[in-house]
Amino acid sequence: MLKYILKRILIFFPTLIAISLITFIISVNAPGDPVDTILNKKSGDAGQSAKGVVDESAYISLRHKLGLDLPLFYLSFTNATESDTLYRLPKTDVRSNFQHISYIYGNWPYVASYYGILKQFEADLATQHFKGATAEAVTQAKSYINSLYLIYDNQRIANVLQKLEFCITPVPELQPFLANVHALQNAMNEIIINRSPFQKYIPVIHWYGFQNQYNNWLVNFVKGDYGISYQDMRPVSAVVWSAIKWTMGISFASILLAYLLAVPLGVGSAVNKGSRSEKATTTGLFMLYSLPNFWIATILIIFFCGGDWFSWFPAPGEAPIPSDAPFMYQVSQNLYRLILPLFCWTYTSLAFISRQMRGGMLNVIGQDYIRTARAKGVPEKAVIWKHAMRNSLLPIITLFANVFPQIIAGALVIETIFSIPGMGQITYNAMLANDYPVVFTDTMFAAILTLVGTLIADILYALVDPRISFAKLTA
Repeated sequence: MLKYILKRILIFFPTLIAISLITFIISVNAPGDPVDTILNKKSGDAGQSAKGVVDESAYISLRHKLGLDLPLFYLSFTNATESDTLYRLPKTDVRSNFQHISYIYGNWPYVASYYGILKQFEADLATQHFKGATAEAVTQAKSYINSLYLIYDNQRIANVLQKLEFCITPVPELQPFLANVHALQNAMNEIIINRSPFQKYIPVIHWYGFQNQYNNWLVNFVKGDYGISYQDMRPVSAVVWSAIKWTMGISFASILLAYLLAVPLGVGSAVNKGSRSEKATTTGLFMLYSLPNFWIATILIIFFCGGDWFSWFPAPGEAPIPSDAPFMYQVSQNLYRLILPLFCWTYTSLAFISRQMRGGMLNVIGQDYIRTARAKGVPEKAVIWKHAMRNSLLPIITLFANVFPQIIAGALVIETIFSIPGMGQITYNAMLANDYPVVFTDTMFAAILTLVGTLIADILYALVDPRISFAKLTA
């Protein structure tokens, strides 16, 4: 048994690596630019579009702080048109555009020269300060330059360069910058003249080593550093730990209550099949299972949280308990506020588990060994609780493996309705805000608990049913 457990734990590692890879691939391909998102939130989004115009030095600095200026992975499989330094271009859309230019013409050194001249032109123009009509011409010129970062079609680039030249030529103060325009035109011509489109058919492997985004992300996750939240720049670990105590507390209590109540109810329903009490219990559980928990939660709030009926429980969103209040007072008040959420969290799983337990018991009590035990004079209580019930637990254990990840994942609907700052609610808010570090941290925790829950279920199988042995599996 121990050997089997060790083998299963060893299998965890490649499984988690695969899950982390999928999670990382989704995160890097998610829409939006996290650096722009954070900088725009810092500036208050005042007068800015969704992409926000931010100071480039601040952009580069924050990009470096987040580790986004590193290669994505240990290596990349590509073609000869793509440079191994392409990842150094800061902006995602700019990087994609110049990658496209290089793919079309197959000569990255010339494309890189064009990019360098464009950056230098932008820097030279930014150092000048003009007023009046000259300032308006400079603004128009900057607009044309910015558009060149996002254009890969040769004809469109030529048109923009022509407009840029017409914009600068009539203004005497800006005529020295015509040399920059001509340099851009010559650089683009060099790209076209020296095109090598066959390069796209030559496979290339670029090796980057261990200084890459995925390696840093994985190592930091193992260390407990889950990155920075894009919403408020807090460490994700602080965001998660502040919420996980609520989710874990309610989840543990819910699972414990569900199993403690469901198992006796399921056994009683199976043993007393056909009786009035069994019919009433089965009907009640079926009705509970059929009612959506968000509807029940809403009804409970309306009837018992200070609406037109009763004020037995505090309404969701009421003022938090003062942090300087006595400890026992805080505990009692928190437990009091969690009664309704705990009920809504528990009743559906209680109904489902009890029905599964009833079905398992009905299947077992008709077996030959149960009839043999009764024929030998074994007391009915021992027959039911020692022989029949133990062998009916296998489907219940399987269900445990499925509900175990909810300890971390939380119940989104219930936490939102009752304003519980748990994992479900913060993950939902993070998805709305494109706060991917929080979302993927919750995803990884749920994956880990799924593997742990499966292992615990396998161990419980062998404990409740001696016929199940893992010795052959480890041979």
